[in-house]
Amino acid sequence: QLYRDARECLTLLSQRLGSQKFFFGDSPASLDALVFSRLAPLLKAKLPNGKLQQHLKSLQNLCNHCAAILSLYFPWDGGERPPPRQGPGGGSDAEDDPHKRRNQVLSVLAGLGAMVLYALLSGIVSVQRGAPAPAARRAAAL
Repeated sequence: QLYRDARECLTLLSQRLGSQKFFFGDSPASLDALVFSRLAPLLKAKLPNGKLQQHLKSLQNLCNHCAAILSLYFPWDGGERPPPRQGPGGGSDAEDDPHKRRNQVLSVLAGLGAMVLYALLSGIVSVQRGAPAPAARRAAAL
């Protein structure tokens, strides 16, 4: 039932798109973004059951719609990772942030401190102080 509904939805979207590049004319709108956000993973991902993916690939106008958005907003090589950007100085990451390692360590310490403080304040962990036992009692207890 779910696959049948999804196939029907894809078919209706294909009919609504028709031969247009985008749903509301020559430029993308919010509906195009929404439809792309659902179709692109379905089109590009490897799925264990490819029935719905095959149906989408048979609807050429929806495939073209995804390709148009990919080429418009992700022009680098078919949606792959963008080319690395060089700053004005053309420096590496180490030059961009010389204190990166220090900041990472401080972030970890701040996170650990926050978790310990939360555990203490919420009562998950409690610290109780008692009078120290005399040495003779301690030795007998061992």
